[in-house]
Amino acid sequence: MGLGGKIALGCGGLVVVLLVVIGMGTMGAYNSLNSLSQAVDAQWGQVENVYQRRADLVPNLVETVKGAAAFEKDTFLAVTEARAKVGQVSMGSQAPASPEAMARFQQAQDGLGSALSRLLVVVEKYPDLKATQNFRDLQAQLEGTENRIAVERMRFNQAAQAFNTRRNSFPTVLLAGFFGERFRERPYFKAQAGAETAPKVAF
Repeated sequence: MGLGGKIALGCGGLVVVLLVVIGMGTMGAYNSLNSLSQAVDAQWGQVENVYQRRADLVPNLVETVKGAAAFEKDTFLAVTEARAKVGQVSMGSQAPASPEAMARFQQAQDGLGSALSRLLVVVEKYPDLKATQNFRDLQAQLEGTENRIAVERMRFNQAAQAFNTRRNSFPTVLLAGFFGERFRERPYFKAQAGAETAPKVAF
């Protein structure tokens, strides 16, 4: 074999090795993105779970308060409507794919949170209601649920950050762009306006 043939053979071997390395790198990047994307969706399931727990507590809470404060109809209506809006923007098993979808979801949940806060302010007028065991049990469950919501939102943001960091690193960002919506950058939960002021949880 002549020198030219050896050079051609060497170049051909180098190209094959290079293609294998690129293929393995691409496969690794895809698998990594897929794994991180699944982690975001799994954490989203936890977020939905705790928000659903809060929504499930609302009818019992409203009925308990109604018994002692039957004339607070506007407040009850606001809570009922806010809960209905939450049901309309449920995302299902996958996390919101766009900042707009996340904003709609968060706006509905914040609306329910605000309505519940107004309901609990109403309760302040009724010390006998606050003293009942049923109300105290619901209060404890609601407080626990709000704490879980904060934790699961934080964990979701951590999972989204891990995905986004990997997605936007070079050369993975090129691969992510090739797959379009599948590996779109994940939005985060954002603090509600005024969240820098600690809420007063007084019943």
